[in-house]
Amino acid sequence: MAQHVCPWWLGYVHLLPIRRLLEPPARIVGPHLRAGMRVLEVGCGMGYFTLPMAAAVGAEGKVVALDVQPRMLAGLARRARRAGLADRIDARLCAPDSLGVEDLAGRIGFALAYFVVHEVPDPGRLFAELRAALRSDARVLVVEPPGHVTREAFAATLAAAARHGLRPAAGPGVAGRRRLTALLEPAG
Repeated sequence: MAQHVCPWWLGYVHLLPIRRLLEPPARIVGPHLRAGMRVLEVGCGMGYFTLPMAAAVGAEGKVVALDVQPRMLAGLARRARRAGLADRIDARLCAPDSLGVEDLAGRIGFALAYFVVHEVPDPGRLFAELRAALRSDARVLVVEPPGHVTREAFAATLAAAARHGLRPAAGPGVAGRRRLTALLEPAG
């Protein structure tokens, strides 16, 4: 589901160690994960969040990592093998207009869309496909960069999510002025 996709070579920049100080994966996604959980990550890139999530869900869990760029997924695969986590990650190339996760209907306990919704041509379709993949007790963490996304555009993103059955949920989001963040859950 690509519109203005981050260039593949920036995947390496997103992995720089300084980022762990600014956006520590354990603080951002850790509160939402449990051992044995099935997780979906949209726009995984080279796995900045994927690998920590795979470690957190343990040997019985699974992270389904989606990206539209084969080079991003190749970088993720190399990193997952080196970390000994490849068996916990299902890396998938998705189409520009679809996540292609019909096989996951009702099986996902947590989904992450970190700095990605603004790159998608049809956020409504993204949220409809996410909603179909979620369990009834699932959560979706949506985080967008204010430098690329206005508060008005983020409000439109949340309205698209609501139209497709996702409502604000109680629980930890991502604090900080630099982020637009929402924790969502299936409505009804």
